[in-house]
Amino acid sequence: MEGQHAENLFRRYKGQLVNVKTISGGIYEGYITEITNNYISLVDRAKADSAPVYVFFNGIESMIVLEASSG
Repeated sequence: MEGQHAENLFRRYKGQLVNVKTISGGIYEGYITEITNNYISLVDRAKADSAPVYVFFNGIESMIVLEASSG
């Protein structure tokens, strides 16, 4: 995924539950809470003390939207 295109894609799904697979093989699940020009932040809302996970665009292989907004 390249810069601005990746940022625009993640902005479309901000606030939704996603699975992000990285090129290193890690799989991260969470709600997209923050998007910058080079990383996203994922948070697990089910856990009150959940720390955010930051994933850089250049490490992302794929993304699956698990909870799509209706509207």
